[in-house]
Amino acid sequence: MALLFFGQAREIVGVEEGEWSVLLEEKENFPKSVKELRTALLAAFPALGELSSLAIAVNADYAEEDTPLESTDEIAIIPPVSGG
Repeated sequence: MALLFFGQAREIVGVEEGEWSVLLEEKENFPKSVKELRTALLAAFPALGELSSLAIAVNADYAEEDTPLESTDEIAIIPPVSGG
């Protein structure tokens, strides 16, 4: 599973892109849902929890917590966006 990080999330994690098993040093316990992924990310990178929001997109579509995940998915981690 490819993870893409944007904005403040990229700064917190320290990479723009990476594989699930490498970034989280998880060869097992693959997340089965967006909720499980969010939990794992917050455990590995607690500073992500300090953001006012953190959206997750699966294969370019914003995802709900119960969205199932597959090992071939591309996941985008999107922090709050400001603009005018």
